[in-house]
Amino acid sequence: QVQLVESGGGLVQPGGSLRLSCVASGTIFGFNHIGWYRQAPGKERELVATIGFGGNTDYADSVKGRYTISRDNAKNLVSLQMDSLKFEDTAVYYCNRPFEPIPWGRGTQVTVSS
Repeated sequence: QVQLVESGGGLVQPGGSLRLSCVASGTIFGFNHIGWYRQAPGKERELVATIGFGGNTDYADSVKGRYTISRDNAKNLVSLQMDSLKFEDTAVYYCNRPFEPIPWGRGTQVTVSS
């Protein structure tokens, strides 16, 4: 069964950091690009970071310089290091394949609040 499991979210103060993890079952990741998305209340889901099989990365302007995406292909693991968090980073974060999406996982909640 195809499955994505996100974890690592939580409550953090502005300026703080969190590290999210996405683990996939089977060979979901394979040679595919993998992306981290987020969906804030009342807003559409947006793509914030992607990483190719070889490690090439791309970021949305809103997170560039603050977020770092990485992957461990042997472990089917993609991580998102989030630093200098802002109130507007509050959202549910998901991972998926941008070019060949599969059923979404449950996501992990990130709340930035003082």
